[in-house]
Amino acid sequence: MGFNPLREKGVSLDDQVRNWSELNVRPYDRNDVDPYTRCRVILMNGIETEAVMFSHQFNRHTDVPEVMETLAQIRAIEQQQQKVVNWLIPAEESTLEVTLGYEQVAVDLTAWLARSEPDPYLKQVYDFGLLEDFDHLYRYANLYQLIEGRQAESVVQQLTEVMPGRPTANEHRDPRDNLRKHLDKHTADPRSLLHAITITAAEQQTMNFYMNIGNRYLEPLARALYAEIAMVEEEHVTQYECMLDPAASWFEQLVLHEYNECYLYYSFAAQETDRRIKDLWNLHLAMELEQLRLAGELLKRYDGREPAEICPAEIPEPVLFEPNKQYVRDVIATQLDLTSLGTGFVMDSHRRFQERLAQVNAGGVPSEQVIDAHRERFGSDYRIETEGQHPIERLRQTVVTTDRR
Repeated sequence: MGFNPLREKGVSLDDQVRNWSELNVRPYDRNDVDPYTRCRVILMNGIETEAVMFSHQFNRHTDVPEVMETLAQIRAIEQQQQKVVNWLIPAEESTLEVTLGYEQVAVDLTAWLARSEPDPYLKQVYDFGLLEDFDHLYRYANLYQLIEGRQAESVVQQLTEVMPGRPTANEHRDPRDNLRKHLDKHTADPRSLLHAITITAAEQQTMNFYMNIGNRYLEPLARALYAEIAMVEEEHVTQYECMLDPAASWFEQLVLHEYNECYLYYSFAAQETDRRIKDLWNLHLAMELEQLRLAGELLKRYDGREPAEICPAEIPEPVLFEPNKQYVRDVIATQLDLTSLGTGFVMDSHRRFQERLAQVNAGGVPSEQVIDAHRERFGSDYRIETEGQHPIERLRQTVVTTDRR
């Protein structure tokens, strides 16, 4: 039998409380951190943030003292876990360097989820969002060299390619076209449930990050680019949260959140290359096991259901951060011009889509302006194309020649 969080014993809640020195952890070294260690840190920060925010929402929808007390106790620990994970990110990493990490998370996490997703419709949702986050990485990489004079390869190395995806200028849809069909908790593969919670938390964290740091730049172009991409991240949160089954009770959702945290910490502990951070993932896993047990007790008492009825009998295939270069290229080659209409996907550049683009792009498009500025200064845009030329001919790199006589 594989690892079953419902049968494992964790650390008692009283023993999970940390003091201030334990919360103020030593950050990783930005100069030699594995890019996927950075990705795991960014994702787990988002997962813990989602756990806290969900718990607060649950708290606002119940007046049962026992439920509120249990939520408060677990939430306080989740807050501490979030601080420890987030404090691993060093102050020496610039905002743009952290941003590049966020987009590397979005690309390689979404690609892995798409490759692993058993539901064809949900897989299409992931593929659709993948090409947009891939393009965001390209736009920020060009801004990074413009503003800081450094290349994105110093952050993402060559694990993730950097080149155009679905152009950000074409990602601004009518809000009604960002809605998606939800899965059915009764018939969905358990992996689909966990995938949906994971991607929603990840994109929500990215949206919140850009909402708060996008105005920290003096450069108008940087502020404009963050504003544009932050609006797309709102679209992504909308489409991914739509996949969650609205019929799931608060207690079911709580159990699935806690199980998903166990799933991710278990996955990342197995592949972490940094010994100190690996120990942290294992510690948090032990904490989450007890939090899952407590959530399960609430489910049994108030919903009359066993956690085993809604959770996998054992941990599914571990979530992996790994290169997805050929997969991304294949999706680009077949889905670059895809857009959405209602909850479906179409190649038709329909009227509602065109009207929205005309409105938001009327005063110029920051995501295009940053590429133009990079070409003007350096003669071409910045890319990492380890697997050859761009799969779409019209998006292949061109060099700007200027007469300097």
